Amino acid sequence: MKQGNLLFLGDSLLADFNWQERIPHFTVNNLSIPGETAQGLLNRLPSIQEQDIDPHIILIMTGTNNLLMEDYNFSRTIQQIVVFLSRCFPAADVIINSLVPLQIPWLNRAEIKRINSAMEALSLTSGCCFLDMYTKFSTRNGLFQADGIHFTTTGYNLWARSILEYIAFLLEDD
Repeated sequence: MKQGNLLFLGDSLLADFNWQERIPHFTVNNLSIPGETAQGLLNRLPSIQEQDIDPHIILIMTGTNNLLMEDYNFSRTIQQIVVFLSRCFPAADVIINSLVPLQIPWLNRAEIKRINSAMEALSLTSGCCFLDMYTKFSTRNGLFQADGIHFTTTGYNLWARSILEYIAFLLEDD
């Protein structure tokens, strides 16, 4: 028997993995789109709201493509996404997933940390949750494919384990 519905929203990092196989005790609705930016996700939210999904937990992982375009000013968009989701799905726990330390030499790591800090602060003020994968991905090797963006199986396993731990914490807290 499934324990609830998960809604995953984001870019290729979420879209490119079989979450249902990794999280079989939940129904996973993965509506992530490769190449999507934070603004693209915000624009898509009304159509997501119209779908017949009653999520218990929503995971947002967006901003990677903004970073790759050297757009470091999307924290307000993340806030708008959280507000929209909280209004549409008031019973759902919303998790903001941090950005990860992409292995792209020209990316500004200080800006990534600043954006993550803003997302963490947003989680504290909005009542949603913050999953810090930046730190976990900073302390291990072999987590990224050769492109420096997408994850290896080891990277996905670390991320999936972290999500499952967080979900267990949320369910225990209810």
